[in-house]
Amino acid sequence: MKYIGAHVSISGGVENAPLNAAALGATAFALFTKNQRQWSAPPFREEQIAAFKENCRKFNYTPEQILPHDSYLINLGQPDPEKRERALKAFVEELERCRQLGLDRLNFHPGSTLKLVSESEGCRIIGETVRQALDEVPGVTAVFENTAGQGSNLGYTFEQLAMMLECVDRPGRVGVCIDTCHAFAAGYDLSSAEGFEQCFSAFDSIIGFDLLRGMHLNDAKGVLGQRLDRHESLGKGNLGFDLFKRIVTDSRFDRIPLILETPDETIWKDEIAALQHSAV
Repeated sequence: MKYIGAHVSISGGVENAPLNAAALGATAFALFTKNQRQWSAPPFREEQIAAFKENCRKFNYTPEQILPHDSYLINLGQPDPEKRERALKAFVEELERCRQLGLDRLNFHPGSTLKLVSESEGCRIIGETVRQALDEVPGVTAVFENTAGQGSNLGYTFEQLAMMLECVDRPGRVGVCIDTCHAFAAGYDLSSAEGFEQCFSAFDSIIGFDLLRGMHLNDAKGVLGQRLDRHESLGKGNLGFDLFKRIVTDSRFDRIPLILETPDETIWKDEIAALQHSAV
């Protein structure tokens, strides 16, 4: 069973996200639970929570089909302890908002060293900060997203992600989301059948498919290993549509949200339909 969707708007209230996903013919969706470019947000009203859950029930969206994403402002690798405390507080709030909505995972970009500490030290800081957050909020899995490796961002190799997961040291409370554009930008050649198998064989060996909790399906504007985080519509970039056919016909990617973050949302419905057709 493939769950395919897109990162939808919460304009007008978080309860509208399931409605927006259903309008696309999606069987999965991603969302921000608040404005992703602000540190804080008003708490949910009880009626909002109830409406979100009712709309999910109405359109048959279960927690395993939904991939919330945290704020872009949060840097859990912040080397400065005082600034990291602010990031930790914001991340705890994001986890709590997911818990209130009945969601079981939160996707996030691991963080950046800001070139002030080594990459290994940055991975340790991120892992320990995530552990602190998880100890405050039960029932929600922290889902590390691989990055393109732009600037001083960490998480662009499977080895770095594995190091962070090990530092968290909370079995059952962590997972991984693989973004296809980010992987390609970081040097994993997903554009060919051989490269696809090599990439996910390495993923399984270093991290394990049992920890895969979601994927972002994006073509790439940049070239292999360029570290350029520029998404492209499916089949219009350097990855090609065959990659996405491989994903939706591979049982290793069953029962997780497969989420579009492609730049032209006017064709999301068509992209979702094409993926669903390929999955049959």
